[in-house]
Amino acid sequence: MRGKNNQVFGKKIPKFYLKVYDVVKRIPRGRVSTYKLVARALHSKAYRAVGNALNKNPFKFVPCHRVVKSDGSIGGFARGTNEKERLLKEEGVEIINNKIKNFEKHLFYFDKH
Repeated sequence: MRGKNNQVFGKKIPKFYLKVYDVVKRIPRGRVSTYKLVARALHSKAYRAVGNALNKNPFKFVPCHRVVKSDGSIGGFARGTNEKERLLKEEGVEIINNKIKNFEKHLFYFDKH
């Protein structure tokens, strides 16, 4: 994923961002996790920093669209919320009024085995 000195496409990427991307890649298709759960998986409380990292994600293989708000709302997306909603629906996640239907059913926890 990364080149020498955490550089990708000629830009330096903070180590925290790379850790976020590694965690988010673990979220399976058709499931979602939250900014808070991603931060916790990194032993951090930097929920907003997780959102910032995802907003700057240069990798198409990191499924940023699978990270949502803790209340089940879909939250922001660098390519727009309509695109985020489209991608989630394509994976079988039903969304009503900008919120995930049966949120708990779709929620992915990193610490469960």
